[in-house]
Amino acid sequence: MIEINLSERQKRIIEIVKNNEPITSKEIANKLNLTRGALRADLSVLTMASLLEAKPKVGYTYSEGSGYLNNLEEIYGKKVKEVKSVAVVVKKRTSVYDAIVKLFLEDVGSLFVIDDDEILVGVLSRKDLLKMTIGETDINQMPVSVVMTRMPHLFTVKDEDTVFEAAKKIVDYEVDSLPVVEQLTDQAGEVIEDKFKVIGRVSKTTIARIFVDCKLQI
Repeated sequence: MIEINLSERQKRIIEIVKNNEPITSKEIANKLNLTRGALRADLSVLTMASLLEAKPKVGYTYSEGSGYLNNLEEIYGKKVKEVKSVAVVVKKRTSVYDAIVKLFLEDVGSLFVIDDDEILVGVLSRKDLLKMTIGETDINQMPVSVVMTRMPHLFTVKDEDTVFEAAKKIVDYEVDSLPVVEQLTDQAGEVIEDKFKVIGRVSKTTIARIFVDCKLQI
């Protein structure tokens, strides 16, 4: 749930509009013993938040917070499992050259590296691969395990995390995408530390597409 921190004056404005709609800004100002100019910022905030609706030549009406804020709440509350895409993976023995080819063919910004048991062991960014093409390194012979970022220094999300949590990690850690993982357990059902299976990915493009699909202007 998104919390909106309204000032006491903004709360008072909402109550006035509720009880007197439609009502002009001049009438609201008179009830508060203020000038229209003093209310301009408050009214802008409340209309942008869709708590009030401004109707030309009519005045302000209460809109019960529908629209923008409800859309944001819907977006931020979505689960990763609802928006994730297919992860693009390579084995840790894959050559840097083959990884570069796969990166471009799949049109992604990162590759997730797995071992023979399909357990996540690392991630490769475009920057990691670009570094290896500079100099005299034989990228046909060098395995990606040499240049990847290894566990446990990876940032991941799970199916039940929210879109907001995923977006915050992408921003905070300045990465292009995050692997969606499922933590593995042993035969007794105990969680195995730092052992994950990759079941999807969430990227910057994923987050942007959600906003576009919801017809929000960002």
